[in-house]
Amino acid sequence: MVMRWCLRRYAAAKARADAGMATAEYAMGTIAACAFAAVLYKVVTGGTVDDALRSVIGRALDAQF
Repeated sequence: MVMRWCLRRYAAAKARADAGMATAEYAMGTIAACAFAAVLYKVVTGGTVDDALRSVIGRALDAQF
Protein backbone atom coordinates (compact mmCIF):
# COMPACT_ATOMS: atom_id res chain seq x y z
CA MET A 1 0.00 0.00 0.00
CA VAL A 2 2.78 2.43 0.91
CA MET A 3 4.78 1.34 -2.11
CA ARG A 4 1.84 2.04 -4.42
CA TRP A 5 1.41 5.49 -2.87
CA CYS A 6 5.11 6.22 -3.34
CA LEU A 7 5.01 5.11 -6.97
CA ARG A 8 1.96 7.30 -7.66
CA ARG A 9 3.66 10.28 -6.02
CA TYR A 10 6.83 9.66 -8.03
CA ALA A 11 4.88 9.44 -11.29
CA ALA A 12 2.98 12.65 -10.48
CA ALA A 13 6.19 14.50 -9.59
CA LYS A 14 7.90 13.24 -12.74
CA ALA A 15 5.02 14.55 -14.85
CA ARG A 16 5.34 18.08 -13.43
CA ALA A 17 7.81 20.59 -14.80
CA ASP A 18 9.52 21.14 -11.41
CA ALA A 19 9.79 17.51 -10.35
CA GLY A 20 12.94 17.95 -8.23
CA MET A 21 13.23 19.09 -4.67
CA ALA A 22 14.67 22.46 -3.86
CA THR A 23 17.81 22.78 -1.76
CA ALA A 24 15.79 23.84 1.27
CA GLU A 25 13.65 20.70 0.97
CA TYR A 26 16.77 18.54 0.84
CA ALA A 27 18.10 20.30 3.94
CA MET A 28 14.85 19.80 5.86
CA GLY A 29 14.66 16.15 4.78
CA THR A 30 18.24 15.56 5.90
CA ILE A 31 17.64 17.23 9.25
CA ALA A 32 14.46 15.21 9.79
CA ALA A 33 16.24 11.96 8.90
CA CYS A 34 19.11 12.74 11.29
CA ALA A 35 16.71 13.63 14.09
CA PHE A 36 14.78 10.39 13.58
CA ALA A 37 18.05 8.41 13.57
CA ALA A 38 19.14 10.08 16.81
CA VAL A 39 15.83 9.31 18.53
CA LEU A 40 15.93 5.72 17.29
CA TYR A 41 19.52 5.33 18.52
CA LYS A 42 18.58 6.61 21.98
CA VAL A 43 15.60 4.25 22.16
CA VAL A 44 17.57 1.19 21.05
CA THR A 45 20.54 1.89 23.31
CA GLY A 46 18.32 2.71 26.28
CA GLY A 47 18.21 0.44 29.31
CA THR A 48 14.78 -1.07 28.71
CA VAL A 49 15.44 -2.18 25.15
CA ASP A 50 18.92 -3.39 26.07
CA ASP A 51 17.53 -5.49 28.93
CA ALA A 52 14.82 -6.93 26.68
CA LEU A 53 17.32 -7.90 23.99
CA ARG A 54 19.63 -9.51 26.54
CA SER A 55 16.69 -11.44 27.95
CA VAL A 56 15.61 -12.72 24.54
CA ILE A 57 19.15 -13.76 23.62
CA GLY A 58 19.68 -15.38 27.00
CA ARG A 59 16.49 -17.42 26.74
CA ALA A 60 17.40 -18.48 23.19
CA LEU A 61 20.84 -19.65 24.30
CA ASP A 62 19.45 -21.53 27.32
CA ALA A 63 16.69 -23.29 25.33
CA GLN A 64 16.45 -27.06 25.73
CA PHE A 65 16.32 -29.10 22.53
